[in-house]
Formats: sequence, structure tokens, C-alpha cells
Amino acid sequence: MNIGFHISTAGGFKNVIPRAQERQCTTIQVFSRNPRRWEYKELDQKDIETFKKLRAHAHIDPVFIHMPYIVNLGSLSKDLYARSIDSLRVELERSDQLNAQYVIVHAGSSDDTNAGITRMMRGIDQALNAVRNKVVILIENTSGSGREFGFEFAHLGTIVRGCTHRRVGIVLDTAHAFAAGYGLDTRDGINSMVDEIEHVLGMHHVHLIHFNDSKTACGSRSDRHEHVGKGRIGNGMKYMLNHPLLRPKPFIMETPRMNINDDLKNLKTVQRYMKMHKA
Repeated sequence: MNIGFHISTAGGFKNVIPRAQERQCTTIQVFSRNPRRWEYKELDQKDIETFKKLRAHAHIDPVFIHMPYIVNLGSLSKDLYARSIDSLRVELERSDQLNAQYVIVHAGSSDDTNAGITRMMRGIDQALNAVRNKVVILIENTSGSGREFGFEFAHLGTIVRGCTHRRVGIVLDTAHAFAAGYGLDTRDGINSMVDEIEHVLGMHHVHLIHFNDSKTACGSRSDRHEHVGKGRIGNGMKYMLNHPLLRPKPFIMETPRMNINDDLKNLKTVQRYMKMHKA
């Protein structure tokens, strides 16, 4: 299986692969810039060349770049919408510089869900029209907090199908889906979710699993991640990891972290779940 973590870029991209190797990653996710600010620095060419060289040697693939949290491609605000599209355009260019295959953006929020979904489709198309590379945009499902859309996979299906470009897919975040009301703590609930995704979207559009347990209850609409197997999803994490339509996907953990030991504990849990499947 292809397992990894979100990796810090503190100190430069030259530090990413060593951190990933400490965690036995075969795939990774990173921010290319500060996730809570619009401003950004240009990538340092020497730094990213080191990153690419180390990555090739470590055989880490694919690489996912996560967009800043402040982006809202569903916004009805003209200014925020324009800045969000431009931010996505920039991220597509930066991802190409890093040889990263995917850019992840959260489904947006809006007072009018249908209007927000339409604006997100149009915004994605504008960014992809401006940047003619091979980087694929992945839309992440939400927990449905506040005015968020994207908590139903039908929303994501509408966006993906409505985009002119084919370079669009989704990320399935397990904690978000559970908080949105999908009963992932049982096999039946997991199968029901997979069936829904297959029906409204097609599992081939799922390019990544964000493998996170949830601190909050099913349907809480509250996005709070927990260590694998230690939250409200519990044994459902094991079932999802070994589901025949999910298992072939890359899995990246965004679990709570004080230090590397937290990541290694989650990795050990995942490895134990994988052995159960083989047995």
C-alpha cells in the first residue's frame, strides 16, 4: 500500500524527504507556502532541485500539494473569489515546479449552495485555462460546518462533471465524511458511502484518502481529527483501509502531532491493520 503523512516544509523543501523517510512514507502531502496567508515567496530553485533529487532517490510518489485554507472558490464575494482563483493558478504553477502531480483544495462555502458550486466549477476552469500543465486539481469533501458545501458526494460529483477540464478529481477525507453523517464506524456504513461515490462520481475520480479518525460524533459537522483507531470511527478505520475499492488508493494521515512519535504510532496502527488483511 501507498502510505504517507502531511510533511512539514520548515527550513525548506530540502528537509521534506528526510522527514518523510523517518516516517517510512511512500507518498506525501505538503504546503508549498503559508496555509493561512495570501502572500508567498517564490520557490528557491536550489532548494527544490534538492527536494526533487532526494524524492527520486527515495521513490516517493505521488506528491500532493495542499492549497491554503483561506481560499474559497465558492465565495459570492467578488474580491475573495478572484483572489481564490489566482491563488489556485499560482499553486498549479508551483506544483509543476516541484514535480507534484496533484493540488488539493477544500470544497468552498457559500450562503447559496447551488451558486457556490457553480462558482467553484467556473473558478477551477479559469485556473486550468490559465495553466496548461499536467497537474490535477483534487477537491476535498468537507464536514459541512457553517456554510460549507461538499459534505455530500453529490456536490463533488456535480463540480467534477461540470468542469470543462478533465484534470479534476476528489480527495476523500474520512474524518470529514464521518462528521458529515456517513456512518464509517460500521462496514455497512462504509459500503454505503463507497456505493454513493461510485454512483454520483465514480471511484476512479478518488485519487487520495485522507486517513483520519474523528474526535467528534457522526453527523456532528465538526472537523476534529483523531489518531487512527482512537476516535469515534474506531474499527471502521481498519475496514476502510482494507476495503477492496479504497485499498489501492494512496492514504495520507493528517492526525494530531506533537512530535514524530505520534506519527510513528499511527503508522504502527496502520501496519497492524494491513497485516490483518493479509492474514
